[in-house]
Amino acid sequence: MVIKADHRPLYLQVIDKMKSDIEAGIYEAGDRLPSEFELSKQLGISRATLREALRILEDENIIIRRHGVGTFICSKPLFSSGIEELFSITEMIKRGNQEPGTIFLSSNIETACKDDWDRFELDELEELIVVERVRTADGEPVVYCLDKIPKTYLPNYESHHEQSIFDTLEKAGTAISYAITQIEPVGFHEKVSEILSCEPESALLVLRQMHFDEEERPILYSINYFRADKFKFHVLRKRV
Repeated sequence: MVIKADHRPLYLQVIDKMKSDIEAGIYEAGDRLPSEFELSKQLGISRATLREALRILEDENIIIRRHGVGTFICSKPLFSSGIEELFSITEMIKRGNQEPGTIFLSSNIETACKDDWDRFELDELEELIVVERVRTADGEPVVYCLDKIPKTYLPNYESHHEQSIFDTLEKAGTAISYAITQIEPVGFHEKVSEILSCEPESALLVLRQMHFDEEERPILYSINYFRADKFKFHVLRKRV
């Protein structure tokens, strides 16, 4: 359908038209768009105008352009929220109206090293519970998790069967109060990208977090690799 001219710049009209087509189901997540030549002809615009519209749509994570392959519609994030809100991954997935699941890769008791003593501020730390899992949403892998907990906080631990480590700790008498988080974007990870069935150009968002209880004791250290096409975080910033 040819774009109908109005008072706005033409590339903005193209953006609105593309978004409208996505909302209407004409284009769905994962669909490949026609070539620039075909799409500009369909819309009755120049390729230069189309490229500007596509550039902005890519900046907004609505499309992704893969060199030598084509332009594709991005999946809508499964979960979008402020990074200042602390939820378990189980709760994140539930809030996205999908069923959380877990694929256990390993669950071991390991001997603590000096880095662990420093990280958890425990001079007599001997053993750590180390859990490696893949979290799923409606059966699709979306997050790779590596969690470390001093065994002193879960003394009767044998193996992890619950989906939420937060819930496991709370049942053992230790409730997570807050976390300090380091955020790192990763374009590709040799191990994790394959485990999460990521496309070659798909990005990962890594959250390295130390979780504290109400007494400000470091309880849980986690490294979570989120599929960036499934999770979107934002931060509320205030001027001080």
